[in-house]
Amino acid sequence: MKYFAVCILGVLAVFVGYIFSKKYSKRAKFFQTLVAICHKFEIEICYSRERLKNLFLSLEDKQKNSLFGIDKNFCDFLENKVSLEKETLFNGINFLKENEKDVIFLFFKSLGRSDVQSQSKEIKQFQKSFEEFSSLAVNENKKYGTLSIKMGIVCALLIAVLIL
Repeated sequence: MKYFAVCILGVLAVFVGYIFSKKYSKRAKFFQTLVAICHKFEIEICYSRERLKNLFLSLEDKQKNSLFGIDKNFCDFLENKVSLEKETLFNGINFLKENEKDVIFLFFKSLGRSDVQSQSKEIKQFQKSFEEFSSLAVNENKKYGTLSIKMGIVCALLIAVLIL
């Protein structure tokens, strides 16, 4: 019975470490995708002048998955299904910091609100902010992502030593 309890607690500790690790990798992937989308939007808005909804619908599946539903929430706003509120935009997203949410919310709030030249300038400014967030998130992922899993393994081993 002891061995079974040790195995369960050990797996649980490693699983908790894995969950924390995923948080850091999600943030890194999310901001890398936002930077790529800003670049795409800048080009599309300046040259093809495509509608915002069509730009979001034309995103690749990999990019849509990396946005964790923000694109769908924003498209719902564009279709007048919901109002553009911070809570509705970030529904189900818990891996972002509040200051990051504020900047991202301002980005989505400003999309489609000005002429082409002003919009292009705004997108460039937000892209710079997202690049800074991205580099910070990538560094944190390298630093803490693997550390979380290792700490889970160490906790599992510590549990095994203490119980056995």
